[in-house]
Amino acid sequence: MQVLESLESNVRVYSRNFPAIFSLARGSIMLTDDGRSVIDFLSGAGALNYGHNNHAIKEAITKYLLSDAMIHGLDLATPAKLGFMEAFSSVILGKRGMKYRIQFTGPTGASAVEAAIKLSRKFTGRHNVVSFTNGYHGVSLGALAATGNSFCRQVSGLPLSGVTFMPYDGYLGPDFDTADYLRKVFLDRSSGIDPPAAILVECVQGEGGINVARKEWLRSIQAAAKENDALFIVDDIQMGCGRTGDFFSFEFAGVSPDIVILSKSLSAYGLPLSVLLIKEEVDVWEPGEHTGTFRGNNLALASATAALDIYWQDEAFSRSVQRMGEFLRARLEAISLKHGNVFPVRGRGMALGFDCQRAEVAEATARTAFERGLMIERCGPVDQVVKFLPALTIDTETVNRGLDIFDQSLSETLEQTTCFGGAG
Repeated sequence: MQVLESLESNVRVYSRNFPAIFSLARGSIMLTDDGRSVIDFLSGAGALNYGHNNHAIKEAITKYLLSDAMIHGLDLATPAKLGFMEAFSSVILGKRGMKYRIQFTGPTGASAVEAAIKLSRKFTGRHNVVSFTNGYHGVSLGALAATGNSFCRQVSGLPLSGVTFMPYDGYLGPDFDTADYLRKVFLDRSSGIDPPAAILVECVQGEGGINVARKEWLRSIQAAAKENDALFIVDDIQMGCGRTGDFFSFEFAGVSPDIVILSKSLSAYGLPLSVLLIKEEVDVWEPGEHTGTFRGNNLALASATAALDIYWQDEAFSRSVQRMGEFLRARLEAISLKHGNVFPVRGRGMALGFDCQRAEVAEATARTAFERGLMIERCGPVDQVVKFLPALTIDTETVNRGLDIFDQSLSETLEQTTCFGGAG
């Protein structure tokens, strides 16, 4: 770890939160160089939905590497690209009655967010983008302007403009419909809100605290976009590719975004790959208007195609994710109940949050859990929520072991703190 201290930038985060050298990983288990076994409930911040070193997907990658096929190719046509587009179109889009064009952006989720914002402004001729409280879309300047977290925003170095923030579903309490508020503001010519180019939303806010939008709210937001000739954009970077149970996080609501942003687990193996799904009438790019050297990593396309073939040909995998999500929620709710039911549990599918109410409780619990052999991350406005993103392929025994560690760590934290008085 002294090498990190002396050579790596101060900006590093995960190596501080999880101070160990990780040498091997398989499925949901990571091994440190000193022989410790750690259960992974972080999954590469959502980039490893199918676990570490998934052998079925690795086989496809190995075969591709050994063939001397194209790895880097800008946006040239390759068999890997054509194979991915055909598979995605038939296995994912076709079975859902969806029709989108695929744009390969730069390799990060933020790169794709930038492209989506840029395209919406070109398509509408407007500049304003509506984002939501507690939203997170990345830390490049355009994506950061649409991100609510003040810690991220304060280091931009420039005024972050062009985005209007609206209250997310539930932000003002269960009895206040923030979608109605948004629609009223758009209709009122004296509201001071410029007509938007797009409404950008996460159906489940990951970094914002695992805040879940209701289907009725999402439908109202989409209707508001349509009424105002704005594009409806869903950021599915962390919550897509099966995380909420369906392949897309918005499927349950029956909405039809104009643009969908995908990244993280799209490659299925932790390789960089990001795309936009764009409705045909919205695809108004001129050739070369949005470009990048690392569009469409062919190795990542090969692994992504393998995952589609292995996991998404029918609904069995989706149903298994939903069942495991219900099991996770039930266990977390039981843990909360044991401690006086003062810790809300929320989420969808296998994206769940345990709201510790106070950052120090969440921090101490996560630290103790790692010492005991469980990797969990925190999220929310002040990192007061413990976030659970286990691999979608995890087995019940490993889930139970991980949740036992979390339960023990929370109990130990509550015994040692006076934050909640007699709670626990």
